[in-house]
Amino acid sequence: MARTPRTDESHSLRGPIDRAALISIRDVIDREEPLATPALDDYLNPTAVEVQLDDGLRAATAARIDVQWTTKDDYKFHYTDTEDVNFRWGKHHHDGDYIHAEGLAHYHPPPDASSNPDEVEDSCIEQSLEVLVTRAVLRLWRTAYHRDSFEPLNAASNPP
Repeated sequence: MARTPRTDESHSLRGPIDRAALISIRDVIDREEPLATPALDDYLNPTAVEVQLDDGLRAATAARIDVQWTTKDDYKFHYTDTEDVNFRWGKHHHDGDYIHAEGLAHYHPPPDASSNPDEVEDSCIEQSLEVLVTRAVLRLWRTAYHRDSFEPLNAASNPP
């Protein structure tokens, strides 16, 4: 599977990684998504939840979602798959660089999770609790999976 690509995004998540939030996220994914196998990258000092997916969107045969969550409630859910498709939902400061994303929550669309200010858009996820954001991501991914399309990934009205 493709490695997570480096991006030209200069914005970063604020605050240290929130271990308790990552454990909650892992548990929600484990309970609610049968195609997923979530695990902390390091149990004692995690930096992310790594979610292996047994299938991907469209032609992809497998995929991964890497999740980061901080004590300041900044987050990043980054999808990558065997077809080299990438997209991500994030919530963190971006210094107003994303002209189509008014708040902190934003979405980097496929196929390459572009950080081009003309392509990044507001996220449809308005929730702020890690459990609700995780459920929203799972619902958006699952809807796109069943429709065999990228279109539903940021098209819901404040999921879950």
